[in-house]
Amino acid sequence: MVDAHDQQGDPRLQFIERFASVLVAAGFPAMPARVFVAFNIADSDRLTAADLAEMLRISPAAVSGAVRYLTGVGLIHKERVPGSRRDYYRMPADVWHEVTRLQSQVLERWGSLLKEGVGLVGADTPAGTRMAAHAAFFEFLSTEIPGLLARWDALDESRLSLPAREPAHIASSHEISGSGADLLHHH
Repeated sequence: MVDAHDQQGDPRLQFIERFASVLVAAGFPAMPARVFVAFNIADSDRLTAADLAEMLRISPAAVSGAVRYLTGVGLIHKERVPGSRRDYYRMPADVWHEVTRLQSQVLERWGSLLKEGVGLVGADTPAGTRMAAHAAFFEFLSTEIPGLLARWDALDESRLSLPAREPAHIASSHEISGSGADLLHHH
C-alpha cells in the first residue's frame, strides 16, 4: 500500500486506498483492488501498465500481477491499439453489471451445495432445516437478480437519452462502507 506521507499529499491516492480497503475486506486481493479503483477514477478509458505504476506509485511487477488477476475475473480487458506495441487495459463500461451477474452464479452454486447438504444430513434434522432455509434464500436471490439487472438495463438505456448529467462526486469512505461492496467477494 502507499505510505502515509504519499497519501497526505494526494487525495486521489487517499481515495484509492479507502475504496481498496473496502474491496479487500470483501475478499479482493490488495493490489488488484488498488488497480481496480485506479481504473474507476482514471479519466482515460484505457491505461497501460506504466500508467498504472505511475498513478499508484508501485512497481511494474505489482501491476503485472494485479492486471493478470483482474483480466482473469473479467473486470478489465487487455487490448492492443493498432500501431502500438504496448498492451492497454480497459475496464468494461458495464463492469458492475458483470460483477453482479457473476455473483448471482456464485449464489446459485451455493444454493445447490446447500441442497446437496440437506440430502446428506436429512431434511428433518436441525442442520437440514437450517441449510434448506439458506438454500431457499440463495434461490430467491438467484431468481431476483436477473430481473434487477434487466430493470437496470432499461433504466440505464432511458438515461442515455437524457441530457448530460453533472459528474458524480467522489464518494466518502462512509458512503463506500455502506455500498454493498461485499458482493465483489469471489470464490
